[in-house]
Amino acid sequence: MRLQTLTSPDLISTGRSFETKEEAIRYLVRQLGEAGKLNSEEAFYQAVMERETQSPTGFEGGLAIPHGKSDAVKEAAFAVATLPTPLEDWESIDENNKVQLVILLAIPDNEAGSTHLSLLSEFTTRLADPSYMAGLVNAKTNKELYQALDQKDEEKPVASESFKRTILAVTACPAGIAHTYMAAESLIRAGNELGVKVVVEKQGANGIEDAHSKAQIRKADAVIFAADVAVKNQERFAGLPRVTTSVAAPLKNAEGILKQAIEKADKAGINNARQEEIDDAYEEEPENKPFKVEIKDSILTGISYIIPVIVAGGMTLAFAVLISQAFGLQELYETEGSWLWLFRELGGTLLGTLMVPILAAYMAYSIGDKPALGPGFAAGVCANLIGSGFLGGMLGGFLAGYIIKFLKKNVQTSGTFSGFVSFWLYPVLGTLSVGAIMLFVVGEPLAALNSGLISWLEGMSGANAILLGAIIGAMVSFDLGGPVNKAAYTFCIGAMASGNIIPYAAFASVKMVSAFAVTGATIIGKKYFTEPEQQVGKQTWLLGLAGITEGAIPFMINDPLRVIPSLIAGSAVTGGIVAFFDIGLNVPGAGIFSLALLEGPALVVAAGIWLGAALLGAFISMVLLIITRKNKLKKQPDTKEEREEAQMQAVANS
Repeated sequence: MRLQTLTSPDLISTGRSFETKEEAIRYLVRQLGEAGKLNSEEAFYQAVMERETQSPTGFEGGLAIPHGKSDAVKEAAFAVATLPTPLEDWESIDENNKVQLVILLAIPDNEAGSTHLSLLSEFTTRLADPSYMAGLVNAKTNKELYQALDQKDEEKPVASESFKRTILAVTACPAGIAHTYMAAESLIRAGNELGVKVVVEKQGANGIEDAHSKAQIRKADAVIFAADVAVKNQERFAGLPRVTTSVAAPLKNAEGILKQAIEKADKAGINNARQEEIDDAYEEEPENKPFKVEIKDSILTGISYIIPVIVAGGMTLAFAVLISQAFGLQELYETEGSWLWLFRELGGTLLGTLMVPILAAYMAYSIGDKPALGPGFAAGVCANLIGSGFLGGMLGGFLAGYIIKFLKKNVQTSGTFSGFVSFWLYPVLGTLSVGAIMLFVVGEPLAALNSGLISWLEGMSGANAILLGAIIGAMVSFDLGGPVNKAAYTFCIGAMASGNIIPYAAFASVKMVSAFAVTGATIIGKKYFTEPEQQVGKQTWLLGLAGITEGAIPFMINDPLRVIPSLIAGSAVTGGIVAFFDIGLNVPGAGIFSLALLEGPALVVAAGIWLGAALLGAFISMVLLIITRKNKLKKQPDTKEEREEAQMQAVANS
């Protein structure tokens, strides 16, 4: 990007003194106005000063980049001033920053997501080079500074064999532009000076750039997280010594941060165990995932993001219901504007309004990264508008993700327009496209399919209801929180959102079965289980009370062929009983906390059947766990001598 195209020697002032920040900004605004870049100097000045109140525009090393986005700007431009007497009152990320170079960016409103971001990124990346910064600050004339804007010193490449260490880094800031790239440049330059190879992954406005590969992670000595937002996919770096700091820290002391990382690497050492830990933690994703894998990952990502919303909304709604029932406040519960009504509406909105858009948005995000979030949310809103429920939300998430993926592959540019494409074209075109498809093409068929599914569920009774409950129960305990379990969860939540509350009641009851069964088996059949298994078993019943199935996972991993069928058998019985008696649950919850919210027969009867079904299923699974473990042990030699004899016999027979 050529910076000279957005300024001129008339907009550059060298050796200009100012008493205050406001005076410097006022002067540069006037320069832009006299150059014909502004419709109104005062309106633009107010826009710049309003931006100054939001966060510091001073950086470090004498740099400040104030900026304003306003319709008072005719065309994008910037003005520059160098100050022989530094300003010390400029709010900066480095509190000791004394401003010597001021660059004022003037951006029209309609270029806020394009030219603004590209220009800011370009400046911050270049100015991370001390020699470039010095070239601007030390320019004697306006023309000299103007010419220096696009002069870059050619860096001498550092021979790869001269690097003694390899340090990975991830930089990320809330806006994803200025500090993200400045921090990256600072770390790389400091690494070159120390003889350390620094490889930086930028998690910025355009998603993840220069993502670290599995090979790079294996060779690395340590990793630096320089970020003011959550670093994505941190699990990739499990086992690596880690330094965590703010995104601004490398601008002040990149060398010190690198030395800290090296020191941690020295203490940790490089060993095979750590490399195996890295391998286990991170399976590198291919550039183009198989379609089936991408679909599965998309669904699981969407579900993982809606679970906190469902829990928060469900518990808030449950709180309102319990308070109204326990204290006889039903009238207050129904009175619009009352505090209890507001809690009810809060929980209901989280469940009824936000749930599907969040599911669709993060399914799209899994496929198309950050630009797909807007279209994904739009797809979920469309699903709500057309009444297609979870089915529509999931389809919309797929559509939004693949539309953005197509655009990113086929509509690419660089330079000034790259920010415009990422921040405007992708989300706007994606939203219009997925909105048109959802509202005018698939809307009616999806709504009809959703209505048909609701009618089918509502019509299930007797043997059909038992079969549905048994299937849900089997899916819940098949992989204890894995994809099959989550598929059952999604189905039950979708049914609840569509008005059928029986499947979720079966789901919530079954969630206690595996944990109760493991605890019972390790207590009653204690002699058949190892000491570690007994210790785990003592705790799983508590997890079961909260509806957490994962406590039984260690048993499943050690002996899946016996444990899985045992858990499925009891769970299927539990699910079938709950569904047969038409017990419903209209608030997402789990475990014993759902007892007071059950619907169907009288509350006491419903609670007795629901909890009794869970205990019966747990008893069946417990008995099967003990029997299968006992049979397994019978087939194994009891003593060391018997085991050695069995091994010798096996060798002889082979």
